[in-house]
Amino acid sequence: MAAILTTVGFDADDTLWHNERFFHLTQQRFADLLADHADKDHLMDRLLAAERKNIGHYGYGIKGFVLSMIETAIEVTESRVPASVIRQLIEAGQDMLAHPIELLPHAREAVEAVADTHRVVLITKGDLLDQERKLAQSGLGDLFDAVEIVSEKSAPVYTQIFARHGSGIEQAMMVGNSMRSDVVPLVNAGGWGVYVPHGLEWEIEKADPPSNSDRFHELGDLGDLADLVASLR
Repeated sequence: MAAILTTVGFDADDTLWHNERFFHLTQQRFADLLADHADKDHLMDRLLAAERKNIGHYGYGIKGFVLSMIETAIEVTESRVPASVIRQLIEAGQDMLAHPIELLPHAREAVEAVADTHRVVLITKGDLLDQERKLAQSGLGDLFDAVEIVSEKSAPVYTQIFARHGSGIEQAMMVGNSMRSDVVPLVNAGGWGVYVPHGLEWEIEKADPPSNSDRFHELGDLGDLADLVASLR
């Protein structure tokens, strides 16, 4: 009898290593720099609106985030933002791009345990160079049978990936911290979606959980993943 589950996909940012907290720290720096022009809540609302609008232009990642901060700074100051502030925003982005990787608890053990019995694929979205850098620094690269860096995560994208690197979406699982990108598309396409909340969540990645599906699971952390995967063999 064929295995029920053959392939497990892992998200990268805030699933295997910290990421969102650096965005939060930079947003605070952004708010401090623009404090004379807008209160923090209004500024964050304007920044989020710019990020939503710009995803189609710049994609996901730090570079698009920095451009959205610069655009927001220009708008809230009515084009009077000092060049020194623009420079500091660029430097903040450069600091983010150079920040060392810190693995989340149980990340290595979880990938190693699953890789012993299943094909494992890293599936992440964002800037190609930055994602490649983080994977290289993480020390996890050799554990994966394949790596996919995509511009968007959707049911058709996952279907293609798991057809290419696995035995099809119905025998695939995706593990991640984003309900919108990692869980809902997989469940909608017929696979398993495993939600591992990180604690910090980007507003754009929020979505209602597919709670009525028996292929949806939520774990407290990656330490429980091996047992879940074993139960589906």
